[in-house]
Amino acid sequence: MLAPLQTGAARFSSYLLSRARKVLGSHLFSPCGVPEFCSISTRKLAAHSFGASMAAMMSFPPQRYHYFLVLDFEATCDKPQIHPQEIIEFPILKLNGRTMEIESTFHMYVQPVVHPQLTPFCTELTGIIQAMVDGQPSLQQVLERVDEWMAKEGLLDPNVKSIFVTCGDWDLKVMLPGQCQYLGLPVADYFKQWINLKKAYSFAMGCWPKNGLLDMNKGLSLQHIGRPHSGIGQSLYTSPWRLDDCKNIANIMKTLAYRGFIFKQTSKPF
Repeated sequence: MLAPLQTGAARFSSYLLSRARKVLGSHLFSPCGVPEFCSISTRKLAAHSFGASMAAMMSFPPQRYHYFLVLDFEATCDKPQIHPQEIIEFPILKLNGRTMEIESTFHMYVQPVVHPQLTPFCTELTGIIQAMVDGQPSLQQVLERVDEWMAKEGLLDPNVKSIFVTCGDWDLKVMLPGQCQYLGLPVADYFKQWINLKKAYSFAMGCWPKNGLLDMNKGLSLQHIGRPHSGIGQSLYTSPWRLDDCKNIANIMKTLAYRGFIFKQTSKPF
């Protein structure tokens, strides 16, 4: 009776793999018909139950971090550029390093103080209108809230490894330390190391994404979420939580992880 059972399991696994190709895309699979990142052979898959087969197909190598903190600032801007620029939106997505799923979010708008009035250019570029930042906390207050959120989420535990992820180095190499220096505020140590997703993508795919998120989504055959950041002239995005860029970053990270990519810190020590 064992042989017929194994044959039935093999047929079911073949059907399961066929369905997975349609859902995940054929580019995730090697010629032998199993995920490239999965070391389990088709023969072993045939002997597993439904749950084990699904777990095997959807698994990926363990990451170096328990959590990834996806961050993407919006700041005051104009043409020609104003100085100093000030952060006006502070979003963070907490991404589980084992499942690559979003577990928690932090989001606050920030009141600019040097240039309190947003320019038309800034509103068109970011989708943020004046009413969104008027009466909001200062950067100092928002940074205090970030620290409280980090503590509440267990991210300050020395046994928990987490790292910020940005689309480029500007957010944590230029924008935050520059504004903190201007205002005389300290920069927390957890902001001093990060993963530049553009660099990670280029390591994984062998090409540099000149147009940032748009190129990365296109290269991975992913649908872009929300309005493109550079969508000047498009209708304003009026959602109270503009986390589109962060969600695109998280989606790209999840796809690369399923392909077997291991994320590493790209920033150099301060």
